[in-house]
Amino acid sequence: MSVTLEDNRRTAIAVKLADMEATQNLLIANEKALIEACPDREISNRLESFLKDDQKNLGIINTVIVQYGIKAEVKPSVRKMIEKATEAMESSELSLFEKVAEHELLKHSQTMAGLLVHKAGQVIGADIAVAITPLNTVNFENRAHQEQLKGIMEVLSTKELTGQEADQGLWARVQDAMAAVSGIAGGLITHTDNEIGICDLIRLDHTKVTSLFKQMQNSNDPHKLEECFGQLYKDLSAHAEAEEEVVYPAVRQYYNDMQKLYDEQAEMKRVLEQIKEMDTADTEQFKTAVVALMNAVNQHVEEEENDMFPRIKSNFSHEQEKRLATEFKACKSKIQDQCLAEQAK
Repeated sequence: MSVTLEDNRRTAIAVKLADMEATQNLLIANEKALIEACPDREISNRLESFLKDDQKNLGIINTVIVQYGIKAEVKPSVRKMIEKATEAMESSELSLFEKVAEHELLKHSQTMAGLLVHKAGQVIGADIAVAITPLNTVNFENRAHQEQLKGIMEVLSTKELTGQEADQGLWARVQDAMAAVSGIAGGLITHTDNEIGICDLIRLDHTKVTSLFKQMQNSNDPHKLEECFGQLYKDLSAHAEAEEEVVYPAVRQYYNDMQKLYDEQAEMKRVLEQIKEMDTADTEQFKTAVVALMNAVNQHVEEEENDMFPRIKSNFSHEQEKRLATEFKACKSKIQDQCLAEQAK
């Protein structure tokens, strides 16, 4: 097999996303502990708002990981950091101000991790930019939380040092800072419901695959072709298997010729395996085979989006669409986990 299915740069982003997911769980645990320890109702209300955002954002990060298509383990250094942070939050030696200060640093770290993933994705490939688009919401909200945490720290430190309440005009200044952040980033932010519907979730897959095909069309570099096809192979394989296990059975009763969709995907899998054995050094032959695959996939995509999607919209409630999306995402995640386990052998 001359076409490799791994790329170190893409794997590095997968590791960073895994670290972000683990850190997000830590943020949630911290906020629960801070809410319980905080006697100030206004501060605890703000922390409860953070908690709600962070629970939603955990779902978004998980969706991004599945859409990204590469699973990775959390770095040992991040696991150690989480252990130390958990111990600090449980410590009776630290004041509430000190714990909030540690939490603000963690928010900063998470913000920078999200921005790093975003910038790295722009450099490596358009398909990555598609997959991580929902992460914009997480990045923006973490930045907004940072501004509010600074305000909370000022209130707590003033009370701790003087025994008196801080200037109440503080919160107005926090809101001004929030508005400035929103004004700068608002045009770049996509607010995303982590419980996305099945049609939108499948369309994200379609868009990502289209971007991979375009990258291969625009390149004659054997390594770039190898990298993009490796990702395409993973994405199409997991997508097709999850559709056949979750989506097609659910839609079958509303579809006249479901077997056609199964047959098209069976042919796609056959061609994928065939191209996988080709040498990207023979650029012309390789790209000719990829174009034939692209045309077949595009036709299949058109049938799903123009025929299957309207049937789903007509026969499924919004809640049913979201449940189907959750099952589809879980199935893809399981397939990716299996691939990761096989690679580790």
